[in-house]
Amino acid sequence: MDLETLRKKIDAVDLEIIERLNARVRLAGEVGQAKQKQGAQAYVPSREEAVFERLLAANHGPLTPVALKAIYREIISASLALQKELAVAFLGPEATFTHQAALKNFGSSLRFHPCATIPDVFTAVERGEADHGVVPVENSTEGAVFHSLDMLVETELKIVAQVFLPIEHCLISKEPLEKIKHVFSRDQALGQCRDWLRRSLPAAQTQSMDSTAAAVARAKETPGAAAVASRLAAELYGVPIVAAGIQDKADNVTRFLVLGKNVSPPLGQGRDKTSLVFSLHDEPGALLRALEPFSSRGVNLSKIESRPSRQKAWHYYFFIDCLGHWEDTAIQEAVAALRRECPFVKWLGSYPNVNHAP
Repeated sequence: MDLETLRKKIDAVDLEIIERLNARVRLAGEVGQAKQKQGAQAYVPSREEAVFERLLAANHGPLTPVALKAIYREIISASLALQKELAVAFLGPEATFTHQAALKNFGSSLRFHPCATIPDVFTAVERGEADHGVVPVENSTEGAVFHSLDMLVETELKIVAQVFLPIEHCLISKEPLEKIKHVFSRDQALGQCRDWLRRSLPAAQTQSMDSTAAAVARAKETPGAAAVASRLAAELYGVPIVAAGIQDKADNVTRFLVLGKNVSPPLGQGRDKTSLVFSLHDEPGALLRALEPFSSRGVNLSKIESRPSRQKAWHYYFFIDCLGHWEDTAIQEAVAALRRECPFVKWLGSYPNVNHAP
């Protein structure tokens, strides 16, 4: 077929796609009405993941899984926006990695609310100023984000989903490399680029900021300064990229948590994760006895992290992730046994344990 014929065929397919998309969105609107009558929540992560899994299994190309999920992320986002005017709080300002994680999880059709600090994100959701919040919790290079862990102990919010985002850091500045004397960024970002900064800017002073995007804004106005941040932040603030991909580890990934007031039903078949926090009595074998209920019931612990409780010296909280949902019998039995051994136990949430390609 000649080029003109091919283009006409594409135009015809486009019209079919529009018709079917509108039909899908109208059905989603009816779903939203049914949810309102039942008092059900609009955003259900386990349902979304089930949809993605079904679509990816049915796809035989040439559309790649990454492209297919990106397309349907926006379709679902538009559908969700019709069901309810949802607001999502995130660690701002715009163009932070947390903002990118929020967009990856929710799509671009919802209302996004930037917050200055991690505690502000929790507060926005607790007060009803936002329906959900997104915060960083750990990085594959630098480890835990302690502000998020501390807030999880204090809040009544639950973890309802997780997002994994590959992180590429850029050195962003109006100055050439040899004139940079100060480097601004979030402490986690500086840590992820520590070796590169030591080799390339050995005399430069680093300064921690509340966010990577704020660092770019500061560097833009400061002579001899640069920021470590994303390409998106460089574009948003109109500051050139001096060097790209400066993170020390190529497989640099940050895990983000989505917060809400209600968790979704289990995805099932071992595809859920549950997060807990507990403290121990100060006596020999306390940690072993706390973990034994999970081991004896075949519950896999995927993470354990200790953190000072800030209540008294040398008193710690232990954060664990285990595979399974809060509603699973094995998890319920293990937590019941854990409560008998520990002075403090708190369920932080259950959510789909999936990580599709970004």
